[in-house]
Amino acid sequence: MKICIVGPGAIGGSIAQRFAAHSGQDVSVLARGAALEAIRRNGVTLICRGRRDTVPVRAAAAPAELGPQDVVVLALKAYSLAAVAPTLTPMLTPQTVVVPVQNGVPWWYFYMEGGRLDGSRLDAIDPDGAIERALPSRQAIGAVTYAGARVPEPGVVDLTLDELMLFGEPDGSSSPRLAEIVGLFERVGFKCQATPAIRKAIWLKLWGNATMNPVSVLANTTIDRLITDPAVKATLSAAMLEVRAVAGALGMTFDFTLEQRFAQAADLGAFKTSMLQDLEAGRALEIEALVGVVVELAHKLDVKVPVMETIYALTRLRGLR
Repeated sequence: MKICIVGPGAIGGSIAQRFAAHSGQDVSVLARGAALEAIRRNGVTLICRGRRDTVPVRAAAAPAELGPQDVVVLALKAYSLAAVAPTLTPMLTPQTVVVPVQNGVPWWYFYMEGGRLDGSRLDAIDPDGAIERALPSRQAIGAVTYAGARVPEPGVVDLTLDELMLFGEPDGSSSPRLAEIVGLFERVGFKCQATPAIRKAIWLKLWGNATMNPVSVLANTTIDRLITDPAVKATLSAAMLEVRAVAGALGMTFDFTLEQRFAQAADLGAFKTSMLQDLEAGRALEIEALVGVVVELAHKLDVKVPVMETIYALTRLRGLR
């Protein structure tokens, strides 16, 4: 089986290293710049639970160098996908399974969704439809990861939080290809689970990402300080209630309270969100996929989200470079 990881950053790099080391499959990465040079020279290094393991991985700058793949894992930042997706054609066949391991609401979200927005396209995610044309939703397997990682240098991933990965078909079915994907990830060491409700998993993660991530950027501080400051916590609470209302308008219900969600965040300690890490590194921010999409959906569904609108406006300005 041929497997390519597009974007060997924090999450993509950890996936690439484990697959190359343990899957026995033909594994490659699509990379550019310093990451491409480092992986070609040194391979991919994973630091996890005190161990440092390096494995060689084939790295290419152009999809044509790698050819058709059986599985393509998308691990690049959400804002990059619209530009990158059309270039991936040489790696895709009608049978290629596309697994986006990215933050936020994915482009395939309303494919076979069955609700009032079934078949809709979101401007915040796929403004001109380029992603859907290049990566048809029918080929996607949904994925949500709760891993935490950073890249101390190109080609090196420090995995600090290795938690559950959830996978699901857009139609909620238990398909053979879903079982195959879950099996692939399990065999290389990931804790995995198939779910018939992958959209709910997306919203549960987005509940924190759409609120704590941008506020951490605006306040320029870590999660622990956000949730122990009463005024900031109150702002986060208001924003999270708005996000939950948008999810509710799409038929989603959350199984735990705000305080339980804050307790989960507290377990992370002095943790820098991925958005704050990007800000400090001078990278673009995943604003639209995490925050803008909530505001867009709120407008489509006639849900009032004044706090999220404010957070979105300020974070967009903060992210301008």
